Amino acid sequence: MAFHVLGLAEETERVYTVLVHLPNATASELAGAGELSVAATARQLSGLVKQGLATRATGRPPRFTAVAPDVAVNALIRRREQQLDDARSQVHRLMEAHREASRISSPDLAVELLTDRADISAAVQYLTTQAQHEIRAFDRPPYVDRPGSGLDEQIKRQRRGVAHRVIYDRAAVAWPGRLADDILPSANAGEQARVRTELPLKLVICDSRVAIIPFSSAPVGQSAAYLVKRSPMLVALESLFEAEWERAVPLPLPGRTPAAQPGLATAAGEPDQETKSLLSLLAAGLTDAAIARAQGWSERTTQRRIHRLMSQLGVETRFQAGLIAARRGWL
Repeated sequence: MAFHVLGLAEETERVYTVLVHLPNATASELAGAGELSVAATARQLSGLVKQGLATRATGRPPRFTAVAPDVAVNALIRRREQQLDDARSQVHRLMEAHREASRISSPDLAVELLTDRADISAAVQYLTTQAQHEIRAFDRPPYVDRPGSGLDEQIKRQRRGVAHRVIYDRAAVAWPGRLADDILPSANAGEQARVRTELPLKLVICDSRVAIIPFSSAPVGQSAAYLVKRSPMLVALESLFEAEWERAVPLPLPGRTPAAQPGLATAAGEPDQETKSLLSLLAAGLTDAAIARAQGWSERTTQRRIHRLMSQLGVETRFQAGLIAARRGWL
């Protein structure tokens, strides 16, 4: 029978199906059509009422009517989906307990290999959810989950005091819609965001306790990840992050005053926020096309603004523009 996956017994489904075709019927009237005794049919009808699949009218004998299938059965489906979600959550908790038990019984096991996309996504979600102090990350394509899908959860973590420092590869900043829909909202909510021309790997470090390195052995998408626990390797990854952080260019935030941007000069003649953003993207090595996508401009508009900026700075190359901007404290 089709509904057994929803927890309905064969007899229950049979009585419900008959009731759909014979509304406002008594148990006696349904018994023959369902090939069950009157007593068995009455028991099934009572169960259908309790499960919200049927209604009972007052009177003697009571009459029953099936609740519309698109309402009643979909409610059972949603209930079962919730049960499955609860089961998945329990699996994730048991998975972490299993990993921890393995670490305790095998203290030399500093690195664990994850080879399933679902496991990678679940591990990243679990680790970031458990973070208490700080999350540091290298962000670069390709991605396991849609970029920005965890924005709401990240903002909640930041509000409860979990710091986020993220270095974005220029390919991440140039990802269509990423800057406006994800990076800037995260930064405006408290994330410290910087940009590098190229990052060596993808990385998430949680509380100096554990790190995950997703990587790809296929042309597209991650197919594996390393889960790195407390060990000299984790210390090395932290050192790598801090070294890249020092080299990365801070991402200016639209609408913030100069005083809210550490390291920017406050002297008269300082460029507007749009120019600062353009300088940061240039310093990060983004192409004209990538800058256009990130800023929502056309390529022609982007080229025109870059040319005007270079003319105002009195330079002939982008490198010189970045150098002069840095000397003036604009980056």
